[in-house]
Amino acid sequence: MKNIILGIATLTTVLTACVNSSSDKKENNIIAEQPSVSTTDTATKMAPAVAEIKGAISIKKILDNYLQIKNAFAKDNSANAAIAANEMVKTFANFNKSALTVEQAKIYADIEDDAKEHAEHIGTNGGNIKHQREHFDMLSKDIYQLVKTFGGEQKLYYDHCPMYNSGKGAYWISETKEIANPYLGKSMPTCGTVKEELK
Repeated sequence: MKNIILGIATLTTVLTACVNSSSDKKENNIIAEQPSVSTTDTATKMAPAVAEIKGAISIKKILDNYLQIKNAFAKDNSANAAIAANEMVKTFANFNKSALTVEQAKIYADIEDDAKEHAEHIGTNGGNIKHQREHFDMLSKDIYQLVKTFGGEQKLYYDHCPMYNSGKGAYWISETKEIANPYLGKSMPTCGTVKEELK
């Protein structure tokens, strides 16, 4: 009986922390909460070139693979996440780089190497969702930079989960405004807030 009461008390504390953590954060704190990885800095430094790059190159297939991984994690489906990640690895391998300028090719190569490595880890670790989600966190930073650089060809949302990784938090990209948390899955599906709209 004591274990049941203790379990309920713990769950209540975690849920309260998520709600409070989400509601206390203001939309204007986006810059402070951005990942320490220089994705935003890189996109800012390349601002003049980004306008020319967007629309010229399509990353739609890569983005589709990413969203499939994200949706699988939101449902705690490690196997489907692995399948989608393996598809992403193939998509990167088949991406037509011949249309890229020298500058575009350098930007893309920097992102591709890292993103492909994380996709490979997700794809080869089906059944180990904790490890997969660790790589999804890093993959999300790469895909964010890819979208900011080349455009997403659709409305997207940059979401933040304050609870993941012992309260350090993590970001992800979604095609829907409604929160479906890929880091906490079914245990806390609506934990998180939209931090940025990507167009």
